Amino acid sequence: MSDESVAEPPSRARVKPAFYAAGRGVGGARDWLSLLHPPYTAWHLSYVAIGAALAAPMRFDRLGWALLAFFLALGVGAHALDEMHGQPLRTGITRQKLLSAAILTIGAAAAIGWFVGGLHLLPFIVVGAVSAFGYNLEWFGGMLHNALGFSLSWGAFPLLTGYFSQHWTISSSAIIAAAAAVAITLAQRALSTPARWLRRQAREANLAVTMQDGSLREFSSSDLVKPIENALKAISWGMVALAVALVVAQR
Repeated sequence: MSDESVAEPPSRARVKPAFYAAGRGVGGARDWLSLLHPPYTAWHLSYVAIGAALAAPMRFDRLGWALLAFFLALGVGAHALDEMHGQPLRTGITRQKLLSAAILTIGAAAAIGWFVGGLHLLPFIVVGAVSAFGYNLEWFGGMLHNALGFSLSWGAFPLLTGYFSQHWTISSSAIIAAAAAVAITLAQRALSTPARWLRRQAREANLAVTMQDGSLREFSSSDLVKPIENALKAISWGMVALAVALVVAQR
């Protein structure tokens, strides 16, 4: 998901606010697709699958419900709330539609959790709802809106939920895997923050590096952001591939 809302100067309007942005700023289907932050949504759904795969024998039906719930709450709901906070993706979707989408999808995710696990999943339902609204709308004085809050909410939490929803238990292996998810998500934020800043905030960037032989090598903003985003793309699809491999191994 997008973990920070950054305003954009008018002079950078032609630059896409994210490498995956497909919208035209008119509130149409492409704007809704951009709202999903597809690579990041897939990345964080992978944590759900990885957690479930660690809880053998796997209940594939419960994994399916967990993936659907997180797609709704995180992929749509949390991102809609994020877009309400300054419209970092310039989608053109109205605030009313964003709020409606957030309430409906997060509510639907909570209903799925109750349907699948009832009281077993109630603590996870509450934590998920508070995380979605609290992080993106910066509730509690922005206490949750930081690197640790992001990594716990969208790294550890999906993985632990995926694990727990299988057999209503938590093991040491799940906690260790959750710690790994926190570390990977912190790396994601460390990469995505400067990438978003260069795309959305910087008007122009020109970096001149003096080489050992005395020659100069110049870098534009696009030169600076490209390796960062290439790393994010590689990790996102790598996480998806790892999740799929672990799930397939349970068949």
